[in-house]
Amino acid sequence: MIAQDKLENEVFLKESLTYLENLGFDNIKADVDGYETPKSYLKKGSDITITPDIVAEKGGRKHYFEISLKSEKPKLLKSKWRFLGVFTRMKDHRFKIITRRGHYKFTQDMLDELNLDKNPIKL
Repeated sequence: MIAQDKLENEVFLKESLTYLENLGFDNIKADVDGYETPKSYLKKGSDITITPDIVAEKGGRKHYFEISLKSEKPKLLKSKWRFLGVFTRMKDHRFKIITRRGHYKFTQDMLDELNLDKNPIKL
């Protein structure tokens, strides 16, 4: 999710963190109180910073999680997902999408437009 949507959807972000903790992920980083903020990446030639929603480790491998909710700025969200998709393939990490009821179609349409073959985690 983009920075503007984080304030409105902090409850869903916390639900996702609880879900990941229950699955056995450790060293979890997220942009909420009580967690360390994940590393941000600066888009070259602009002032846009890309910060993954959640970064966690399991079995010695890093996992990047994005929360997919309907957004006012889908173009910005697409560029963020495209960057994270390329970055995780390059570093041999994992990139997963978490979504919830009412946002499945939006998420699937975004993944289809980006040609990302992902099965979103549905909470």
